[in-house]
Amino acid sequence: MVLKSFDGLAYYQFPHLDRYGGVVHGVFTRKGGVSQGPYESLNVAIHNGDRVEDVRENRRRMTEALGGDVRLVCCSQVHGDGVHVLSRQDIDSLDERRIIADALITDIPGIVLVIQVADCQPVLLFDPKIRVIANVHSGWRGSIANIVGKTVRVMQERFGSKAEHIRAGIGPSLGPCCAEFIHYRTEIPETFWSYRIDETHFDFWRLTRDQLMAEGVLEDHIEDSGMCTRCCSDLFFSYRRQKVTGRFAAVILLR
Repeated sequence: MVLKSFDGLAYYQFPHLDRYGGVVHGVFTRKGGVSQGPYESLNVAIHNGDRVEDVRENRRRMTEALGGDVRLVCCSQVHGDGVHVLSRQDIDSLDERRIIADALITDIPGIVLVIQVADCQPVLLFDPKIRVIANVHSGWRGSIANIVGKTVRVMQERFGSKAEHIRAGIGPSLGPCCAEFIHYRTEIPETFWSYRIDETHFDFWRLTRDQLMAEGVLEDHIEDSGMCTRCCSDLFFSYRRQKVTGRFAAVILLR
């Protein structure tokens, strides 16, 4: 990933997504906001204990970094496999508390799909042929439910995407170095035990790549940040590192 900045806000971009015109994306770090304490400083989540006015200011700054004339759309993430498609008919009445989903899809320009994370994987998807974008929140439960695969299928069914055209970016998240599951025998189905790198650590980055490729996404169309949030907690919020903490944003929009 490539590090960029705007007026004090630092964000990373995937080179293979950045090469396309008409789409803007980024994974913002925790730097450049106004939140204090464990939420310092660019926390974008409202319902995790931070001051609402600080989060609103953080979101305003992020909006400015994205060009200003855009609308942020978040959702209530529940670690499930729900996929919400944003249509022109419902865009004016959306409320993030009522959008219960872990993936967002749209073909509407000017709408910023926002996923909020602090160890879970943000997965950005873009079909440059028909100009459809998606943003996926995939924690370990979402990975087991194959939410990334489901999102690709919804892009195909609702918009006519072809998997071989889709570009994917797997953002900073808990790496195999830190994805420890001591009780994995009762938490994780045996089908996924092959993704262990030792007795208790799992490589969910590899699982996501495999799930994307199983749907037909080409291997060289998938980019992995390789950045572990727990190891890089100076740059990103990490629940595993801090427990009480903020959420950083992964975003994508069409222009």
